[in-house]
Amino acid sequence: MRAAPTILHLDMDAFYASAEQASKPSLRGKPVVVGGLGPRGVVATASYEARRLGVHSAMPTAQARRLAPNAAYLVPRFSLYRTVSDQVMELLGRLSPLVEPLSLDEAFVDLEAGGVAADSASARAMGEQLRAAIHAVTGLSGSVGLAGSKMLAKIASEEAKPDGLLLIEPGSERELLAPMPVRILPGVGPATGDHLRRAGMTTVHDLAEAGEAELVRLVGKAHGVSLHRMALGLDDRPVVAERDAKSVSVEDTFDVDLHDRVRVRAEVERLADRCVERLRAAERSGRTVVLKVRRYDFSTLTRSETLRGPTDDPTVVREAAARLLEAVDTTGGVRLLGVGVTGLADYTQEDLFAQAADARQAAAAQAEAEAGAEAGPEVPPGPAADGDAPGAVPAGEAEGESAELLAARRWPAGHDVRHGTHGHGWVQGSGVGRVTVRFEEPGGTPGRVRTFRVDDPELGPADPLPLVRDPVDYSSWPASLPKSRSGPVPPGGAESSP
Repeated sequence: MRAAPTILHLDMDAFYASAEQASKPSLRGKPVVVGGLGPRGVVATASYEARRLGVHSAMPTAQARRLAPNAAYLVPRFSLYRTVSDQVMELLGRLSPLVEPLSLDEAFVDLEAGGVAADSASARAMGEQLRAAIHAVTGLSGSVGLAGSKMLAKIASEEAKPDGLLLIEPGSERELLAPMPVRILPGVGPATGDHLRRAGMTTVHDLAEAGEAELVRLVGKAHGVSLHRMALGLDDRPVVAERDAKSVSVEDTFDVDLHDRVRVRAEVERLADRCVERLRAAERSGRTVVLKVRRYDFSTLTRSETLRGPTDDPTVVREAAARLLEAVDTTGGVRLLGVGVTGLADYTQEDLFAQAADARQAAAAQAEAEAGAEAGPEVPPGPAADGDAPGAVPAGEAEGESAELLAARRWPAGHDVRHGTHGHGWVQGSGVGRVTVRFEEPGGTPGRVRTFRVDDPELGPADPLPLVRDPVDYSSWPASLPKSRSGPVPPGGAESSP
């Protein structure tokens, strides 16, 4: 625990949904739900307008539609969210060398290590100016928590939502935490919370009063000791600039169970390629390939194969995943597939590149033996394209998907398009061979809606536009940050109240 509230936690407010509202003038102030839109879709984020109707993250989209039938339901645009996240993280990086990102929209910052705050007054001024900077650069709002520990800073930002700032003065932790529900503490999920409730403990005060020995008896030694320390407001975890990933993986849930074996293999190969893309983006390699299969009855199987050394070769990963698939029975149908790589390293063992050739040669030899003929030179397979791998049935056709579903895949709701005549817009919906587009841009006024054939030659996908046309230049920030409450405000910034 620190003597000054110099650990900052930033949490952007309803990040995905807020970015969509900022990007689409017609959705400002209206309920917006971002997530999967198929029969098995799940809500990723809901705007505050949708939350007031009972919609929340991790809720099935079908349930959300019943609660908020008039909300806008959009497919995520991760390219936009990553761009905005990069802008926010760049601002945080100017404050301190110790920035610990938790996700695209959430991070801890050690203000003391950055030399921009040493007491409550300077920490509060820093937090307020950061919020102003984020709004000026991205047009979005974020909530800030300041405290002497990571746990309390995160709790403070949650209490400050939306668009606020809360500073917890050192020494006031126990008083603040006492009336809060036990679920506010890290590591207390539904099961642990229910177990504690049955023992008569519903608030943090109850945990503190119960004592360490009783909590150890209830939830075990490691968790009990940690839980008692947290109930007392004690947390000594440092802000860690680099979180070392232990694995890289991708997975997809399908709207319709996959039964065709060729389609299943094509999806596995596509996921393997996406996994390697993420692996290379992180400048890592991996030693163990993992396949995850969730079947029609919700049973989940994982299979793994450890290679001779780490690799980032897409052919090696693709073929290893395909071999793992051969050991899995998929005849009843597959609802989810995933491919991952573990045992990460920051180098690649060169002789591993021969593994793909070895596998192909073995397959060729087997084919030759079965055919009783001489095998010719083999052409290495290229990366599988999204939806269509070599030899695969086009996405949807093998499963008898409807024209509406195929159109929705081609024109995802909420995604950007450009029309040769009408300019930039976004997809409101598609089906029956038609796609409906609203033509508007960030910072403008609600635009007009038009409908086109899905194969209109003038209509095509587009990249997202910046949320702010002319963001304030913070390239020299935070050189002028105040060391006390009386210091100057950065260009374009203004002190705001919680």
